[in-house]
Amino acid sequence: MSCQSGPTARMRVLVTGGSGLVGRAIQHVVKEEGACKQREEWIFLSSRDADLTNMEATRAVFKKHQPTHVIHLAAMVGGLFKNMKMNLDFWRSNIYINDNVLQAAHEVGVVKVVSCLSTCIFPDKTAYPIDETMIHNGPPHQSNFGYSYAKRMIDVQNRAYFQQHGRCYTAVIPTNVFGPHDNFSIEDGHVLPGLIHKAYNAKKEGKPLVVWGSGTPRRQFIYSLDLARLFLWVLREYPEVDPIILSVGEEDEVSIKEAAEAVVTALDFKNEVLYDTSKADGQFKKTASNAKLRRYLPDFTFTPFHQALKETCDWFVANCDSARK
Repeated sequence: MSCQSGPTARMRVLVTGGSGLVGRAIQHVVKEEGACKQREEWIFLSSRDADLTNMEATRAVFKKHQPTHVIHLAAMVGGLFKNMKMNLDFWRSNIYINDNVLQAAHEVGVVKVVSCLSTCIFPDKTAYPIDETMIHNGPPHQSNFGYSYAKRMIDVQNRAYFQQHGRCYTAVIPTNVFGPHDNFSIEDGHVLPGLIHKAYNAKKEGKPLVVWGSGTPRRQFIYSLDLARLFLWVLREYPEVDPIILSVGEEDEVSIKEAAEAVVTALDFKNEVLYDTSKADGQFKKTASNAKLRRYLPDFTFTPFHQALKETCDWFVANCDSARK
């Protein structure tokens, strides 16, 4: 479905989840890389500014800032093991947040909303590579079904807001995002930041690095700064209600073992690397096609994985005391 949000005299962009991994990357691109255009104002919300699971609090913050555009990043998130333990919490929190944000945006007349989904919401049993048409083709992986179904409902709501109110609300689907300001929790974080934190600790303590799982699952990783640059393009130019996958190409997929080896190199880790196969692997792969993105942006250049990982490791080492972990 094609929608054109139309020009506005000014853009006041409200970013929910503005203090998280992707929010901080967008802040960096807007402020440090000079991507903010004339007549654009950017407001970055954190969880301290409003409880988005509460409708009245969400309405109040939208009425206060009166945005014309929204990038919706706020979510309850976590890695494989946190999802496996708390599927109901992931479902309820994310359903509340997403419904409140989209309805509050509609009520104050927001012209365009870009929400953030994830490739982990796709069906577990599917053909590869996955593309944007396949989101609702079957149940997601059982490890994170609460989060997955809640996120899928954003796509349903976007279509309904367009059908009933003509709203240009859409969503992007990134693959595995990593970068500075990530959550480096070993227990609850995603695979790359968890590996970075583990390897940092193991190096400091002179111990082996223990990687959870077999190391065989494969993932496409996207650097948060690349994703931030693409978010700005989607907000300003992408003309569809239908979601778009934002990812490196299929050829850039790496195994968890290869990712661990890259972390070892980036941190100059010299000790043994072990794989604890008693831990779950999660989905073996969720290879995504970026063909739709390439039709729109054939010349976009992604930061090479090893360079982006080295920058992320360097950031973590420099900010270990204050990093989320």
